[in-house]
Amino acid sequence: MTVTATDRTAREPARLTACKGPVLHPRPTGRDQYTISEVAEHTGLSAHTLRWYERIGLMPHVDRTHTGQRRFSNRDLDWLDLVTKLRLTGMPVADMVRYAGLVREGAHTFPERERLLTAHREDVRQRIAELQSTLQVLDYKIDIYADARRASERV
Repeated sequence: MTVTATDRTAREPARLTACKGPVLHPRPTGRDQYTISEVAEHTGLSAHTLRWYERIGLMPHVDRTHTGQRRFSNRDLDWLDLVTKLRLTGMPVADMVRYAGLVREGAHTFPERERLLTAHREDVRQRIAELQSTLQVLDYKIDIYADARRASERV
């Protein structure tokens, strides 16, 4: 049986992250340390991508064990949730790295962070409008073919 997000949220309370979205992959209660493979499984990102995010400065400092193994925290997972959402919106990696740097710099960067996100939101809205227009063209073409199919079935 496949468990859908709707089924999961009906059984488990949704936890809100810093970006105010429900977390559909709950974390084990009482845990705050995860290996890179656990984070990869939780987020759907590859271990290679997680290492790359760290290398380019997109991930804040990830703690390590005495043997050098990465140990991600719940805060890191919250950050990755946001990064994943920004990536889904098409935000360029350079802008995400800039945003991450501003976050690390502190509260005095709130105005610049707001400007960056506001500009990106406008880009997203424009892309949504373009997609809506494209969807209307697809719906129109599908209707033409459906009408033609129905007409041929009546003959």
